Amino acid sequence: MPGAIYAEGLVKTFGDVRALDGVDLEVPEGTVLGLLGPNGAGKTTTVRCLTTLLRPDSGKAVVAGIDVLRHPDAVRRSIGLSGQFAAVDEYLTGRENLQMVGQLYQMKAKAAKARADELLEQFNLADAADRTAKTYSGGMRRRLDLAAALVVSPPVMFMDEPTTGLDPRNRQQLWEVIKQLVSGGTTLLLTTQYLEEADHLAHDIAVVDHGRVIAQGTSDQLKARTGGERVEVVVHDREHIPAASALLDKYSLRGPGQGDTSVEEHMRKITTPVSGGAKLLAEIIRELDTDGIEIDDIGLRRPTLDDVFLSLTGHVAEAAADDGARDTEKPPSGTAPARRP
Repeated sequence: MPGAIYAEGLVKTFGDVRALDGVDLEVPEGTVLGLLGPNGAGKTTTVRCLTTLLRPDSGKAVVAGIDVLRHPDAVRRSIGLSGQFAAVDEYLTGRENLQMVGQLYQMKAKAAKARADELLEQFNLADAADRTAKTYSGGMRRRLDLAAALVVSPPVMFMDEPTTGLDPRNRQQLWEVIKQLVSGGTTLLLTTQYLEEADHLAHDIAVVDHGRVIAQGTSDQLKARTGGERVEVVVHDREHIPAASALLDKYSLRGPGQGDTSVEEHMRKITTPVSGGAKLLAEIIRELDTDGIEIDDIGLRRPTLDDVFLSLTGHVAEAAADDGARDTEKPPSGTAPARRP
């Protein structure tokens, strides 16, 4: 049996643009898949196809055991969705927005009110509960939209860059909510451009570029593909750059003389990929000291988000941006958010 979310050969075009070019995904029940990729890669289009907001030109998609193309209404009743843009009614209060979603899910009025109050507290919106949403800041609207996606706990959730625009505290709070959902058995597909977010939440990560999944694995596995750990040294005196570079090159992951050690002379910084962790770092520090090479900074670094994207896709990630021209297509007129059947 396929996972809680399964896609095979999804293709979607917009005119001459091939937004999806054969996307294959499988998300086991009760796990989180982080969908990563540069702008325009096809992340949001993938989510829209899986949540019935767009119909793929070809391919197969099954969500919660239901064929997305054959039974879209049944899929909508089995999923929750938080899109890139807050889908709240600005003329209703925060409490009224959440109660409305609960009632659309056929919750009794008393239960919908109780759930709304619980979520308003959880997302630090209780003080603004009776203000209309149009008076909310952008971050508050985002939190209200996320709360609306969690009014019920469907078996499958889709979150499209859910923490964009949130401050660190609210981002951490949302992470805890997501962890609780997943621990209760919810399956989640999460698109994000924050590798830290995927580190915290995703059991597996798929990297998408040009409408295709080009790499998949755990966060550590993907980082390892960019060279794993690296040592960065900033020498105090520019004249020590050659000696420090030669020293670090001895510890290069592929061996000395392979061209892996890089030098940024204007910053007096030498970098080389290594394997050995903190024990190796201590050894390098001792050798630098023995050779009389004074340093201003040294550290064992792991690949950054941009390192991963640049290595796998050839593009630099642009955090907090939308999914590019291909993925800013609006849902068809009259199409409701998937969490509101």
